[in-house]
Amino acid sequence: MTAFKSVVLDVDSTVSALEGIDWLAERRDATVAATVAALTADAMESRVPLDEVYGRRLRIIRPTRSEIAELGAIYIASALPGVRDAVRSWIAADVRVVLVSGGLRDAILPLAAWLGIVADDVFAVEVEFDDADVASDVRADSPLARRGGKPEVVSSLALARPTLAVGDGATDAELVSVVDRFLAFTGVARRASVVARAAGEVDSFAALTPIVLGL
Repeated sequence: MTAFKSVVLDVDSTVSALEGIDWLAERRDATVAATVAALTADAMESRVPLDEVYGRRLRIIRPTRSEIAELGAIYIASALPGVRDAVRSWIAADVRVVLVSGGLRDAILPLAAWLGIVADDVFAVEVEFDDADVASDVRADSPLARRGGKPEVVSSLALARPTLAVGDGATDAELVSVVDRFLAFTGVARRASVVARAAGEVDSFAALTPIVLGL
């Protein structure tokens, strides 16, 4: 029997070493990249509510559909060592693995498929495209683009317990109220404010597998 029946994973700086929105910003000029990176850092450290920065970042960058598709390939290329084998081993042991991310769902779906996670278990931000195929705004019904969205989504899933959540950011730490255990992932970035709210920390998927499977 596994230690956890369900695992909730963040994507950016957890499953993948990338911060997807920052990668998109780097396709623009240096000013845009710096502005967006600062907004991302503020949101991840809870200095500014996610609600205030998500739509603003998207409107600054205005990524195209093709750029978002390219980001999907970059997510896979930037995946953390061992993550694919780890996730597939959990699924093979009848652990349900879901991705719950503040990233763009269209970019995350290819990564999920590569990991062996079905599309129905991918929860991320959906955007509106204009007639020029530019992502112009966040869909109004995307809870993951605002504060409190991750606990709301995870609660709605009624995941089998016990449930483990793993992530690096402030929005991941919000999950402490709706899962049995939250671990701060520090393999890419270590955020003291997140570690302080976690039951522990883990810096690799090799270290995470024995925890999930109870080995």
